[in-house]
Amino acid sequence: MAKQANLSDKILDAALELAESRHWEALRLYDIADVMDISLNQIRCHFREKDELIDAWFDRADTAMLKDASSPDFQTLSSHARIHRAIMTWLGALAAHQRITRQMILAKLEFGHIHIQIPAVMRISRTVQWIREMAERDATFFRRAIEETALTSIYLMVFTKWMNDDSPQFKETSELLGNLLNGAASLSHLSCSGNNNPCQQDQAVMQKTKDHSVASAST
Repeated sequence: MAKQANLSDKILDAALELAESRHWEALRLYDIADVMDISLNQIRCHFREKDELIDAWFDRADTAMLKDASSPDFQTLSSHARIHRAIMTWLGALAAHQRITRQMILAKLEFGHIHIQIPAVMRISRTVQWIREMAERDATFFRRAIEETALTSIYLMVFTKWMNDDSPQFKETSELLGNLLNGAASLSHLSCSGNNNPCQQDQAVMQKTKDHSVASAST
């Protein structure tokens, strides 16, 4: 299994390096097969289509982000600081191929690529959910939905900024993220997380659920 995973990583690395010398859109799977001296069928065993290479690239960023969450210093951070660090760590994992990452995103946004755009939306949601887990957000019901929407918007705005950010250590992106998080907190989008004190909307929903359960049990 480890050997198979290693080949998967090598295929992705080869794809990224080849794309750096041309353009992501111009990259073909047979180019990767040729440079690695493997068959297309061997590639198919790991990546059923070219777009899955993009998913694997972002999976690496997820892995780097989640690995950082286990570090002792991360555990001492506030929820706000955890979100900031998680997103910047995620972006940092992509930094070696920033230009190619931008090309990947633009390829997904091309007109007529709806078949890859819908899965892309789901993938964004997955990363945002992991960020919430790392920050130990525990909002429920309506507050959770508002929080997720706010965090997803922040994530997308920051990602868009990062793709064209050439400032040292992505300072401009980091500052934008900090400002957005501060703004969201001031609007209570990310500051009311539950902690045994749920928001009024959540309390109302939970009461309705409880009443429904009681009514069902009595019939």
